[in-house]
Amino acid sequence: MAEVVSPVPGAGRREPGEVGRARGPPVADPGAALSPQGEIIEGCRLPVLRRNQDNEDEWPLAEILSVKDISGRKLFYVHYIDFNKRLDEWVTHERLDLKKIQFPKKEAKTPTKNGLPGSRPGSPEREVPASAQASGKTLPIPVQITLRFNLPKEREAIPGGEPDQPLSSSSCLQPNHRSTKRKVEVVSPATPVPSETAPTSVFPQNGSARRAVAAQPGRKRKSNCLGTDEDSQDSSDGIPSAPRMTGSLVSDRSHDDIVTRMKNIECIELGRHRLKPWYFSPYPQELTTLPVLYLCEFCLKYGRSLKCLQRHLTKCDLRHPPGNEIYRKGTISFFEIDGRKNKSYSQNLCLLAKCFLDHKTLYYDTDPFLFYVMTEYDCKGFHIVGYFSKEKESTEDYNVACILTLPPYQRRGYGKLLIEFSYELSKVEGKTGTPEKPLSDLGLLSYRSYWSQTILEILMGLKSESGERPQITINEISEITSIKKEDVISTLQYLNLINYYKGQYILTLSEDIVDGHERAMLKRLLRIDSKCLHFTPKDWSKRGKW
Repeated sequence: MAEVVSPVPGAGRREPGEVGRARGPPVADPGAALSPQGEIIEGCRLPVLRRNQDNEDEWPLAEILSVKDISGRKLFYVHYIDFNKRLDEWVTHERLDLKKIQFPKKEAKTPTKNGLPGSRPGSPEREVPASAQASGKTLPIPVQITLRFNLPKEREAIPGGEPDQPLSSSSCLQPNHRSTKRKVEVVSPATPVPSETAPTSVFPQNGSARRAVAAQPGRKRKSNCLGTDEDSQDSSDGIPSAPRMTGSLVSDRSHDDIVTRMKNIECIELGRHRLKPWYFSPYPQELTTLPVLYLCEFCLKYGRSLKCLQRHLTKCDLRHPPGNEIYRKGTISFFEIDGRKNKSYSQNLCLLAKCFLDHKTLYYDTDPFLFYVMTEYDCKGFHIVGYFSKEKESTEDYNVACILTLPPYQRRGYGKLLIEFSYELSKVEGKTGTPEKPLSDLGLLSYRSYWSQTILEILMGLKSESGERPQITINEISEITSIKKEDVISTLQYLNLINYYKGQYILTLSEDIVDGHERAMLKRLLRIDSKCLHFTPKDWSKRGKW
């Protein structure tokens, strides 16, 4: 799944002082670069000069994946250790620090593929920000602002207790001394996982709105903090699901070898944009040596020259993606494309998407998938901005399989618009959904941001009725937003809003969180208008053939 927000320049950059960085230009010693065979070989590691996001020179440790000779000049394809693969590049001999070269050992501890030397580092592990600490004014936890309720003994012992059992007002206000003795560790920033029926209370204090959510513990989870990548990427029970072996793009890294770790397309011309791919994509081998690969922006067919593209455009009668237009507001439109009826377009779309998605493997079986392509309209036609795909039948409540905003349109709000549209479809279908795991680093950032803003928007919109504090459960939040309950809980924990106090769970919003949310919503100008959606869900389980 790709990336939905734009790449951060110098993404994956390590902090000063870490191993592998050498400041200042080293003095190259050609003799030090020679292997026992007399040349720099694949698998060598050494510092390589690059520019970071501050436009400063740095020397991170890199691994040489390939060497090629062009007109008597050697070029080296390097992967920066612990950096994202999209930063891999071809470098010249002058950018190598040959005095600190490390040759591969015969007994390499790193895994190999088909006898090829070198390590197989995937995308670097993403660091999840530390739990947000409320600065300035903080909310104390006095007794009068929290709700107390019994924790039934059955629910403590039985993970499958009745999650939908409503809590009466009397049970919420009766303290139970046994409930405080539950064996739940409260270690910051990790907090126990509340159940889906956590009531929310809203009350003003000191002139500002303060909110507390009291949640009843339900079934236990194997991991105690959903703020980490592992929790957010795995299935709800903490056990990663096995890779699916069908579909257009699936999570299967068994193919990952030296060849697929290298970018094979230099540049792609798509309409008025030229894109520099981030990752490998299995376009035909004869096209990988071209300086520019030309794509028709309407049918996504590829050609080897500008003349081929111009000849194709005289025959191509498409001015929008094939399929049904199910949404239009202003210049933004969404088209629904059946992977079986429009197989050629779907496969070409997957080839293009693979250039910017590293964590997926390309398959050509697009029949089980629907593709939703977002476009921007002008006098020349509907230009592709991004897309997401979803399974026609998902046994794990996935409402997105792959999602991508093309680089020219990133950092403009289109990523959240794609995510919001996927959940709008889930609302029409009457289901809750979640994106297919694992998410890319950029995809995880976008989904975390969307979940946070959507849930905070619900909590801040609660109003008191007849002087009483309004209440809401996690189940109700999930039904309103169509966000899966596990994602609701993980987002609340990621924001460090859930605390465990005297036998109950409470959720507090400080003024800093409220102010930050309001500022973020002012910048979010693009929103989905449900009135402009014309979509009728189909029951694919009853159809003999897709």
